[in-house]
Amino acid sequence: MTKAEIAKVIHERVGLSKKESGQIVDVVLDVVRSALEQGEDVKISGFGHFLVRDKRPRRGRNPKTGEEITIDSRRVVTFRASQLLKQRVNGD
Repeated sequence: MTKAEIAKVIHERVGLSKKESGQIVDVVLDVVRSALEQGEDVKISGFGHFLVRDKRPRRGRNPKTGEEITIDSRRVVTFRASQLLKQRVNGD
């Protein structure tokens, strides 16, 4: 599903203009993006939880040459679906 498709559903269900619906989607995603950039976790009730994790540097191997390398530390975003979302996806 794309941002445009989400905006279309908002337009159909809420009755806002397509432009306003698109702006709402953009603003919501910007707020989520900004919070994650600042290292904050984002929890959306009934949907899930976006977590920012810091990964430490680690040793790895170049699969082509077999040479050992160091993989730099980095921040990653993970998502954990809520129980409600899991139940709906699994049809329970």
